[in-house]
Amino acid sequence: MTTQNLLVELFVEELPPKALQKLGDAFATVLADQLKAQGLATAASAVTPFASPRRLAAHVTAVADKAADKAVQQKLMPVTVGLDASGNATPALLKKLQALGADVSNPVAAVAALKRAQDGKAETLFYDSVVAGATLQAGLQKALDEAIAKLPIPKVMSYQLETDCELPGWTSVHFVRPAHGLVALHGSTVVPVKALGLTAGNHTQGHRFEAAVSPVVLRDADSYAATLKTDGAVVASFAERKAEIARQLAAAAAQVGNGARPIEDEALLDEVTALVERPNVLICQFEEQFLDVPQECLILTMKANQKYFPLLDAAGKLTNKFLVVSNISPEDTSFVTGGNERVVRPRLADAKFFFDQDRKKTLASRVEGLSKVVYHNKLGTQGERVERVRAIAKAIAAQLGDAALVADADLAAQLAKTDLVTDMVGEFPELQGTMGRYYALNDGLGETVADAIEDHYKPRFAGDTLPRNTAGVVVALADKLETLVGMFGIGNLPTGDRDPFALRRHALGVIRMLVEKDLPLDLSVLLAGAVPAFGDKITDATPALADFIYDRLAGSLREQGFSAQEVDAVLALRPQRLALVEKQLAAVRAFAALPESPALAAANKRVSNILKKAGEVDPHVNPELLQEKAEQDLYAALQRFVPEANAQFDAGDYTASLKTLAVLRAPVDAFFDDVMVNAEQLDLRLNRQGLLKSLHDAMNRVADLSRLA
Repeated sequence: MTTQNLLVELFVEELPPKALQKLGDAFATVLADQLKAQGLATAASAVTPFASPRRLAAHVTAVADKAADKAVQQKLMPVTVGLDASGNATPALLKKLQALGADVSNPVAAVAALKRAQDGKAETLFYDSVVAGATLQAGLQKALDEAIAKLPIPKVMSYQLETDCELPGWTSVHFVRPAHGLVALHGSTVVPVKALGLTAGNHTQGHRFEAAVSPVVLRDADSYAATLKTDGAVVASFAERKAEIARQLAAAAAQVGNGARPIEDEALLDEVTALVERPNVLICQFEEQFLDVPQECLILTMKANQKYFPLLDAAGKLTNKFLVVSNISPEDTSFVTGGNERVVRPRLADAKFFFDQDRKKTLASRVEGLSKVVYHNKLGTQGERVERVRAIAKAIAAQLGDAALVADADLAAQLAKTDLVTDMVGEFPELQGTMGRYYALNDGLGETVADAIEDHYKPRFAGDTLPRNTAGVVVALADKLETLVGMFGIGNLPTGDRDPFALRRHALGVIRMLVEKDLPLDLSVLLAGAVPAFGDKITDATPALADFIYDRLAGSLREQGFSAQEVDAVLALRPQRLALVEKQLAAVRAFAALPESPALAAANKRVSNILKKAGEVDPHVNPELLQEKAEQDLYAALQRFVPEANAQFDAGDYTASLKTLAVLRAPVDAFFDDVMVNAEQLDLRLNRQGLLKSLHDAMNRVADLSRLA
């Protein structure tokens, strides 16, 4: 058995660029995993994926030409079934052995070769055999078939191949793109596997226009990347090509000078990497007059439509220069740069036209147009939705500020959606909110309202910034609450991976604003306050919505490093001020570290169970009915320490409050050791239950400590 490095390549027509990296990684990973599973490669074998616009490939080190034989022990049947009273093989045993390929011509010898071992209560027969290891050709064929079958293909194509048999005809092939070549090299030896109607060889194709030779002949597996680069003018590695583009972009920006830098966009960089085989970055420019258009519009059209990299100056402002990643390297680059400059000019002219036309109408004049835009068939138009958001925003603003805030929030809420009916947003939906801000400033509405209009969509995604001013926070909260309350009110809930109205994201946005802006707003009041805005269009589903929001909060807190037990303890009380939850969690964590914590948590759980069985319990305690010393001591301790703990709680010092209550461990332990809670005498029983209710109420203001037991 010898080991050498293995190279497998599928040469195809241009692959979908947004899926290329995922396809390349999946192809290499599954291929290597299958080889390892068959014993042809080891855990130490290194896997290198390659992916270019027209190829998927994998290089795997230390691949054997044949897997080692493997000893296998197979369970047959109980001795009582396999052997008769004389110890001879029964027909059932002989049939089983024959099916396994054993020699049964001498039944006595066949039985003698079997092993007996206890399996549960029965003595069982076992058959030892040696399974021959897979050959590389058979094993690679299986691995290749599996790698192709498991590719995360966005959309499968079907195409026809002429059959290579004696009878003429065609066969259908289903793959992401038509395949035209297959390479499989073990060292320098071709492994004759087949896939997609192709038989493996040792040659491939290079760059469409700049390859030095055609076909490109590969000497061995290890020379694949180098040979493709020199003879084929192709950088086969996705990672290497991406790094080279980033390097060239930085170099070109430095050549422009004045602190210029290409815009940072990882998704765009990945997509461009998937579009070129050998990158060549070139500097282009457009007329400065287009810079009068908001830079977001120009940047978006250059990135989304043309895959260009706009250049920003040192202050982050757009310049009139941009970078193109070309797939060819001609001696005279003017044809490439001139062509790209001609192509981008109409795009920028369109953006300028839309911007100029939109500014001829005020945002206020567009409000009426929202009544013609359907939002949801059960919830009405965008115009109706705007009125609901206004009502919710005014209610929130009244809680947070004065009449000026109410007026700003109301105006921003009224105009926040009006840019949806502008030409610019009609062409570039990604600019909604952004264009609203520009048009608000153009209308002279001031930065407070303009910023609130843009920011009311925030946070758009995880890690996004929050609204800049309080009016923006108010409108953003109102907008998200309107969506959540409305969708829950008509039963339009997320299911599995489906969340078309982004309700999970909206819930997390509400949580982030309440927490990070430290807003003095109760969640239940917010949810209940949003319901009347809908009239009779919805049913009140705020309990289910509250559960949904707390579930999102729990997940977020666990991601931040809090344990499930800590989160469960705090959220079990359904805290209304979400801004205080992290302080409560910190207090619970500090309490859990105290030596008294386990005993108090266990006692708290016991108290909870007693009170649950007792039903409604009055926390009032009559000191004259406290007969046992232990209950008298517990009552005295509560009288002494609970007021101090409550004062600390009211001051927001939750950690100190729980630490103060930790001194109750000794009297609580003594109470349960010495006192019968459910005494036969009714007044004694109710008084002791009242004492436990007082203890329970005092201990569980920060969190349900029984959840720590």
